Amino acid sequence: GSAPPGPAGGDVASDSYNNLFRDAEGLRRLGVSHYRFSLAWARLLPNGTAPLNPAGLAHYRRLLGRLRELGVEPVVTLYHWDLPQALQDAFGGWASPVLPQLFRDYAELCFRHFGGQVRYWLTMDNPYVVAWHGYGTGRLPPGVRGGPHLGYRAAHHLLQAHAKVWHLYNDHFRPTQRGKVSIALSSHWIKPQRMTEKNIKECQKSLDFVLGWFAKPIFIDGDYPESMRSNLSSLLPEFSEVEKKYIKGTADFFALSFGATLSFQLLDSHMKFQQLESISLRQLLYWISSEYDNPQIFIVENSWFVSGSTKRDDAKYIYYLKKFIMETLKAIRYDGVNVFGYTVWSLLDGFEWHRGYSIRRGLFYVDFQSHDKKLMPKSSVLFYQKLIEKNGFPPLPENQPIEGIFPCGFAWGIVDNYIQVDTTPAQFLDSNVYVWDVHQTKKLIKVDGVFTSKRKRHCVDFAAIRLQISLLQEMHVTHFHFSLKWSLILPLGNLSLINHTLVHYYQCFASELLRVNITPVVALWQPMAENQELPVSLAKYGAWENPETMQAFVEYAKFCFTSLGDHVKFWITMNEPSVKNLTYTAGHNLLKAHAKAWHLYDKEFRRSQKGKISIALQADWVEPACPFSRNDQEVADRILEFDIGWLAEPIFGNGDYPQVMRGWLHRRNSVDLYNFHLPYFSEDEKKLIQGSFDFFALSHYTTTLVGWEKEDALKYDHYLEVQMINDITWLHSPNRAAVVPWGLRKLLKWVKSKYGDVPVYVMANGIDDDQNMVHDKLRVYYIQNYINEALKAYTLDNVNLQGYFVYSFNDKTAPKYGLYSYVANRFEPKPSMKHYREIIDKNGFPGPETPELLCPEEIASCSECHFFRTRKSLLAFISFIFVAFIVTIFFITYYSKRVERRYK
Repeated sequence: GSAPPGPAGGDVASDSYNNLFRDAEGLRRLGVSHYRFSLAWARLLPNGTAPLNPAGLAHYRRLLGRLRELGVEPVVTLYHWDLPQALQDAFGGWASPVLPQLFRDYAELCFRHFGGQVRYWLTMDNPYVVAWHGYGTGRLPPGVRGGPHLGYRAAHHLLQAHAKVWHLYNDHFRPTQRGKVSIALSSHWIKPQRMTEKNIKECQKSLDFVLGWFAKPIFIDGDYPESMRSNLSSLLPEFSEVEKKYIKGTADFFALSFGATLSFQLLDSHMKFQQLESISLRQLLYWISSEYDNPQIFIVENSWFVSGSTKRDDAKYIYYLKKFIMETLKAIRYDGVNVFGYTVWSLLDGFEWHRGYSIRRGLFYVDFQSHDKKLMPKSSVLFYQKLIEKNGFPPLPENQPIEGIFPCGFAWGIVDNYIQVDTTPAQFLDSNVYVWDVHQTKKLIKVDGVFTSKRKRHCVDFAAIRLQISLLQEMHVTHFHFSLKWSLILPLGNLSLINHTLVHYYQCFASELLRVNITPVVALWQPMAENQELPVSLAKYGAWENPETMQAFVEYAKFCFTSLGDHVKFWITMNEPSVKNLTYTAGHNLLKAHAKAWHLYDKEFRRSQKGKISIALQADWVEPACPFSRNDQEVADRILEFDIGWLAEPIFGNGDYPQVMRGWLHRRNSVDLYNFHLPYFSEDEKKLIQGSFDFFALSHYTTTLVGWEKEDALKYDHYLEVQMINDITWLHSPNRAAVVPWGLRKLLKWVKSKYGDVPVYVMANGIDDDQNMVHDKLRVYYIQNYINEALKAYTLDNVNLQGYFVYSFNDKTAPKYGLYSYVANRFEPKPSMKHYREIIDKNGFPGPETPELLCPEEIASCSECHFFRTRKSLLAFISFIFVAFIVTIFFITYYSKRVERRYK
């Protein structure tokens, strides 16, 4: 949205001058240890030199006094871009060599009046922006378009002015005031387009031209970076040897600004040297540490921004803040960078220079049009307050892994969207007769018109089945979940044409699974890209919009139950129907088709086949972006109802669509003249649909954050009034799926709270990888943590969880998601497969305290029994040979004795 009109300029803005106690109250509420503010040169010395303005002096004394009462350390900037106009008019500002001495005089006045209460001084803020955009491009005040030449001259004077002030403090004030002086330098971070030596040098150059321009003279040797001197030659002013010595070492710590102002907005594109800008604060901190001899670093400005129209739920700001503070912590912990302080910019919304009032960067919201300019805390205040209280990110108890095991008979599964179907007949089924041409071609030649008798097809004829079964056995799973292809089994959408070969293949696959003690879990339909996997005739004529598809589905279901029901005892009617691509009419028909198929099974097949049947729904978790915001919570609840409740409530709840959905659509249709009609069920249909389940099956992959404030138009859904938000600190897969294990536990608790103690199966849970994944670490981490959260749901939340399936079996059928890679026609187990197998073998995460679980079937069975069970034919053959052998020995012995007797 566009920003509300702000005042014309920055004269009043948030009016801190008249609201000193208001600001101090904000600081008290946050619990900060320090407060950075700047003295206005023009407020203390309106003409730039004496006389002193007593009102200005009194104001800053009052502020420092209040900070002392609160126990908050002041960090004071002498110059933050507000030069007295008289000095600009008389001398041309920082373009003049007389400015450094005038700045020294101003600083002396400040040290004398305020130095007793200030331990940290910053001479000036972001000299790069002052010099380059104030005097070079003219984009910022004083708006002089003097080109590079004037920009470099102004920077030269800024450096001299800074050094004068540092020496003044060092020589005359440090002995009594014992403070520290530095300069706030701003920087971006840059990374190479490609990792070549040339690109890396260009990145170094980019940092030299922005940060190094000021940092190298001050922290290293009093002179500009070599890359600037060789590139700019005559444009760059020179320091004498005396000046170099004078400037070198004029900072007691490294004061760094990093955030939206320079990074991304005020960095001219040619300063990037054709490389890529990045917001990695951690890498910048490491670079500073190694480039400038491991200085003590004080981050004196850091944050991001939200749109000017965003009021108090500033989720985007929170997640940037979280990212930057986490990166700072990592730089300290893992990289040994010496960071001793961190400062958020800023306490309250204000006038943002070239961006005016179009963005907001404050923790507190200010209505610029109001008379009293009250501070209203945003969600970021609560976030920062808690962070300060905890001094970082201590591990949350609920996110700690737990020990324990799953119940007896827990289903450990793996998913393959569609099994690999290869119905190529074995050579044993070929009834032709061949002659071997040994003399000439050395090949087999078919003899025309001569045939042998055909033998019956056997399941062992399908080599593809043997291979897949052996891989599944290697994994130790108890269940295997796959979908049938409706479009191939009944190509015309009815029973007039049946693909018997494929049906036989599925029968074989299921029976072979049972032979090795793996339970087939079979979905009748799963919508995939082409025609949603419906027979073409149905897809062409409206798909699920057409009520005839319902009847066709029930007919197809009956055929499958009849053909495969002897082997399949665990059915899914529809697997992951995509609510994103479903109209309300289609969803309506789909629910009725599911219910009819369920009742058909219940009435005609359940007694004889003794199986169970339900629907499997896609169910990712949705979390409010601002955890403390009632509005965001409302949005999250709404999305869960539209994403999951839409199809779940009629079946597992009250037989009708969620009240939230009906209410929302009614409101939208009346207000916006949308016409999204959510159909109604008749009373009979409600009875038909309600309770048409044996268990609750769900697929869960990730968690998304949602908010109500419109911030980013590309990720805003107008229809549901929801803003999708990304927590950039979360671990993400190559496809940008967020890894949020606790989302699964929250989802399982939600299902229980909504639909009661229904048996639940996590029917698919997995993550993508890429070829560069070292040791498959991401998926190992994902499986370990998601299963552990499932265990918490089972043991701590009493969710009736009965099974867990990993998605997916192999990379051939689901590229990048498999536990087996597929390269050069070979399947290879990835480390994550072995890790999953380990968890299955232990039935969870047993610890030393975990009591041993003796399951009834395990007591009765033994490890050898499995061997005998799976090799019945072989055993029968061996028994036959053994009996024949005994009989033969008996007869030999018997007749040899008779012969002996006769000869006696």
